Amino acid sequence: DFRNSIIVMTSNVGGELIKRHMTIGFAAHIDGERKQQTEYEKMKENVLGEVKKDQRFRPEFLNRIDAQVVFHALSEGHIRQIVDLMLNQVVASLKEKNVTLEVTDGARDFLGKKGYDPDFGARPLRRTIQNLVEDPLSEALLRGEFLAGDTVIVDCVEEKIVMRPLVKDAV
Repeated sequence: DFRNSIIVMTSNVGGELIKRHMTIGFAAHIDGERKQQTEYEKMKENVLGEVKKDQRFRPEFLNRIDAQVVFHALSEGHIRQIVDLMLNQVVASLKEKNVTLEVTDGARDFLGKKGYDPDFGARPLRRTIQNLVEDPLSEALLRGEFLAGDTVIVDCVEEKIVMRPLVKDAV
């Protein structure tokens, strides 16, 4: 039964307009929430106009869509939240193996910068975290560098992700 379904479709139509708007917005350092909203409304109007003009979607198709949403551009804070959500999945997975993972702010910031692409948004973040954190951590666990009960610190040193065990003070 498909009657009570919501279908979410994404497109990069108007992506250039959004990217240009982001550049202008950052350069101008927009002050105030009201002005930001006004700028967003202008950009949204331009993007929706581009969707109608674009030949990829026939008018018959567009008329069957109930709503079109133009998302706000991701801020550094949004990227950081996405990084945190993805890392929380890694933390939960390791917790099942009795290994604690602590990620420094520097590592979180580095992963966000490395994994964010203005053209693709946050999509590359998953791959970045997998390549720079999950895969090396899995290999280290297999080599026995970290054991059950250990706390692993993930940090960024000289633009590289490094992992080390938390050294517990001997009492």
